[in-house]
Amino acid sequence: MRILFLVPATAMLAACSSNPVQTPEGAHATLAILETTDLHANVLSYDYYKLAPDASLGLERTATLIRQARKEFANTLLLDNGDTIQGTALGDYQALVAPVGCGQPLAIHKAMNALGFEGGSVGNHEFNWGLGFLGQVTASRFGEEGKPSRTQPCAGPAFPIVLANVVNAQTGVPIFEPYRILEKRVAATGPDGRPVSATVKVGIIGFTTPAIMGWDKRWLDGRVRTEGWRETAERYVPEMRAKGAEVIVAISHGGLDGAPYAPSMENGSWHLAQVPGIDALLLGHSHEVFPNAASKSAGFNLPDVDKVQGRVHGVPAVMPGLWGKYLGVIQLALRHDGKRWVADAAAARVEARGIQRPDRSFVEPDAGIAALVMAEHEAAIAYVRTPIGDTDFRMSAYFADVGDVSAIQVVNQAQADYVRRHVQANLPQYARLPVLSVSAPFKTGAAGVADYTDVAPGSMALNNAADLYLYPNDLHAVKVDGAGLKAWLERAAGRFNTIDPARSEPQDLVNPGFAGFNFDMLSDPDVRYQIDVTQPPGQRIRKLSWRGQPVRTEQEFIVATNNFRASGGGGFPGLDGSKTIFASPDNNRTVLIAYVKSVQHLTRAANGSARSWSFAPAKTRGPVIFRSAPGKLALACEAGLGFVRELPGEGQYEIVLDGR
Repeated sequence: MRILFLVPATAMLAACSSNPVQTPEGAHATLAILETTDLHANVLSYDYYKLAPDASLGLERTATLIRQARKEFANTLLLDNGDTIQGTALGDYQALVAPVGCGQPLAIHKAMNALGFEGGSVGNHEFNWGLGFLGQVTASRFGEEGKPSRTQPCAGPAFPIVLANVVNAQTGVPIFEPYRILEKRVAATGPDGRPVSATVKVGIIGFTTPAIMGWDKRWLDGRVRTEGWRETAERYVPEMRAKGAEVIVAISHGGLDGAPYAPSMENGSWHLAQVPGIDALLLGHSHEVFPNAASKSAGFNLPDVDKVQGRVHGVPAVMPGLWGKYLGVIQLALRHDGKRWVADAAAARVEARGIQRPDRSFVEPDAGIAALVMAEHEAAIAYVRTPIGDTDFRMSAYFADVGDVSAIQVVNQAQADYVRRHVQANLPQYARLPVLSVSAPFKTGAAGVADYTDVAPGSMALNNAADLYLYPNDLHAVKVDGAGLKAWLERAAGRFNTIDPARSEPQDLVNPGFAGFNFDMLSDPDVRYQIDVTQPPGQRIRKLSWRGQPVRTEQEFIVATNNFRASGGGGFPGLDGSKTIFASPDNNRTVLIAYVKSVQHLTRAANGSARSWSFAPAKTRGPVIFRSAPGKLALACEAGLGFVRELPGEGQYEIVLDGR
C-alpha cells in the first residue's frame, strides 16, 4: 500500500484562479467531510502498555478508510478535531523524554501530513505540556505566555490549526487562527447534467472545552482565557460569511450536554449547534460514536438530537469515537443558487465508519504510515521497557467496578506517601491531619474488551506504570471535611445505575454514561464505607468510617488526587481549586514510578488487597449484571470477589449484592 502525498487545494488554486469560470445556477455537488478525533497519539496499531500490536486502533488503519472514502467520493475534506498529540507512551516520549526539536514534527503530524489533512483544531490534552511546547509542535507563532512570537514557526502540521475560543489573557486575541476559509476545488454536475469544475469556499472554525482552565491551570492561568461556545460562534460565523465562506464547518472538541448554557461548560456542542450559519458540526472529546441509533448516552437522547440520522438541531453532525477506531463522514449536499454554494442540511448523509468489519476482522493498515514513524516507534518501545521493580500479583482493572483494587491501591499508596512526606516537611499546620488518597480505574472497557489495565506478575517496567496511571496529570492535595469526603464518594458512586430489588428482569450495574476515570475510590485499611446501589445517586454512601469510628461532618482530611479532580474535573461537589493546599511539580505517574522503585517488590498482601468499600447488602429478585473482558473470572476469585460469576455470552458477569 502507499500513501498519496497531497498538495493542499489552496496551493493548487493559486496557479489556476486567474480566469475564474462562473458556476451555473442549479449546479450540484457532494462534499464528503471526513473527520478524525481523539487520536491520542495512536499513530500505529500498537499498545505500548502491553508492548503488543492491537489491530483495533491506530491512524494507520483509519488511513485505509480515508483512502477508500477518497475513491468513493469525488470531493473530500479531511479534518481533525483535536486531542491528537497526547495519550500513548509515544506521545509522552516525544514530549517529555526526548522532546522533539524545532525542525522535527511529531510522529502523529508526520502521518497526518502524509495523509493530506486539510485542517484541524485543538483538544484539551494539547495543553498538557504547556503553551511553549504546543506552540512549537503546531508550528504556531506564540510562546510560553500565549503571545505572538517573532520567531519563524517550527516543523509541524502542514495544515491550518484553528481555534476561536482560547485567547491571550491580556490582549483577547486568539492564540491560534480562529478560523480559515479554504478554497476547495470540487467536481460538480451542472443543471444540464454535464460535469462542472468549481470552487467552494469552506470556512472551518475551531472550539475546545473551556475546562482546560482548570485541568491545566498551572500552564494556562494568567496566560490565556477561554470564551463561551455560543458567544464565540455568534461573533465569528457572520464574519466568515461576510468574507465569502459558503459552507461553514464547526470543529468542536466537546460533546453534547443539555444543561442550561454557561460559557464555561465542558461540553457545549448542543448549544453551539443552535447558532445560525453552521452547516456541519464535527464533535469530539466524549469518546463516543455518533450517530448511533442504539446509544443510551444522555447527550444523544436530548431534544432536537437525531441519533439515527446524525443531526443536532438540524445540523449534520458526527463523532468518530477515539484512537482512530472510526472515521466520521458527512456527505454534504451542495447546490449553487447562481451566486454561491448552499448546503442542504436535510439531504446530508452522516455515518461513522469503523475500522472493524461486520465479520469482526479489521481493515488492513496503510503500510506507508509505519514506514514514516518507525524510528520514533522503536525509540518509544525501548523507553517503556526500562525496569522499575516487580510484582507477585496481577494488577488489573477487569473487576475494579465491583471492588478489585489490584490496579488502584499502589497508586493510592504512592500518592499518599508523597503528600504525607511533603506535609510533614513543609506544611506543619496540616501535620496532624490524616492523609488519604483517591484514584480511579482509568481503563474500564470503554474502548472494548482490550481496554483494561492489565499488568502481569513479574518484572515491572515504565510501560506498566503508564498502564496503571494513564494520564499526565499532576499530583495535587486538597483539604476537605467529613461532609466533603462523603460528597466526593457520593459523586463517584454515580458510576452505578439505581438497582430496583423488586425487578425480576436483568439490570445493568454500571452506568455507561459515567466514565470509569471518574470512579474515584479509597483503598486504605483505615477507611471503610458501603455503596448502596438501590438508592438514587447522592444517597448511596453508608457507614463511612475512619479507624473504626464514624467520620464526623467537621472532621478534616487531606486527600491526594490529581489536578484534573482538584480543579473541578468531573463535576465533584466542592472541588474547584479552592481547596488545594499543595500543587506538586511532579506528575502522578512520576510519583508512582518513584514509589515502585523505592518499594521494589510489590505483593498482593501489602499493595493490592486493601478494599475500603463494598456494596451494601441487597436482595434482588432478578440478576444484576456487568460487563468485562470474557474469561477473566479467575482474577475476580484471586481478588477475593467470590460474589461474581460469569454468564454465558461474551463478557457478561453477574454480581450477588449480598454485601460480602
